[in-house]
Amino acid sequence: MQQKKNQTLVTVLGAAVILVLPLLLQTFGNAWVRIADQSLLYVLLAIGLNIVVGYAGLLDLGFVAFFALGAYMFGLLASPHLTESFPAIAAMFPDGLHTPLWMVIPLAAGLAGFFGVLLGAPTLKLRGDYLAIVTLGFGEIIRVFLNNLDHPINITNGPKGLNQIDSITFFGLNLGKPISLLGFEVASVSLYYYLFLALVLVSIVISHRLETSRIGRAWMAIREDEIAAKAMGINTRNMKLLAFGLGATFGGVAGSMFAAFQGFVSPESFSLMESVMIVAMVVLGGIGYLPGVILGAVLLSALPEVLRYVAGPLQEMTGGRLDAAILRQLLIAVAMIAVMLMRPRGLWPSPDHGKSLQAKV
Repeated sequence: MQQKKNQTLVTVLGAAVILVLPLLLQTFGNAWVRIADQSLLYVLLAIGLNIVVGYAGLLDLGFVAFFALGAYMFGLLASPHLTESFPAIAAMFPDGLHTPLWMVIPLAAGLAGFFGVLLGAPTLKLRGDYLAIVTLGFGEIIRVFLNNLDHPINITNGPKGLNQIDSITFFGLNLGKPISLLGFEVASVSLYYYLFLALVLVSIVISHRLETSRIGRAWMAIREDEIAAKAMGINTRNMKLLAFGLGATFGGVAGSMFAAFQGFVSPESFSLMESVMIVAMVVLGGIGYLPGVILGAVLLSALPEVLRYVAGPLQEMTGGRLDAAILRQLLIAVAMIAVMLMRPRGLWPSPDHGKSLQAKV
């Protein structure tokens, strides 16, 4: 009974800290709140990839493609680009395209989910390294398309990207502008924090319900032994397609929020390194375990920004001979190697995974 009360107290205190965090951070500058916002977006991406990699055991190195599709979808539907490039669209929407939030999320989820199934369909018989190579190629194909679809018809504006993207507006509240609440100014980045937090909480609930459902158990059976799962009557084809599709929807939603938050998107934001970092978040945190995945996403997304304040003094100590950006990447790589050596199952691994194996030993 006492333990249950302690857990409730810790949960309430944790929730209070999470809610007050952006208001505290903005007193030190909006840059710190932006780091928290970016961390929440990466949590959303990591939760989506965890469905594919953690639950179903399908190594996906092209997950950033769904992130890009969601971002460009919102960028095209909430910026002047289409109306400026196509007179017919300008005639249909004289006031411009301004997509509301209630349309953005379903459209981004639907588009990314559709492409997730498209990616999954030809890869049903692939596993391991072969699947990783195919998904990596898919991610690069999407990025190359976005980079080159500016001629002969200018759809994506090529390497110049899309700018002047609308900020999110719902119920008359524009998240791109600060608001005054009881005499205290809440910055725009703090408003986005609460929107992203709400999306993350919904995603956690959906992911947890999937994990404990029959679908989640089927995914885990496929992850452990696909042949045995098929022999037990699990439709492995449909389960794999469902994993790709559902995982991709999280990436699409995160991409649309990223476009609204940044106000600008370009192909450079969706490189292979982004995909690798998202996979690293899932693996380093604790593959297949939701709390571990969230921890890994927060740490690996915030660490590069925090290390900016470490790399600068280190650069000065070397007399400016080492570039600060290279030093930052070096510190991140060292930290990742250290974690994998000391915690090979991740920072916060699942307590249940491998229990039967330990019992046999």
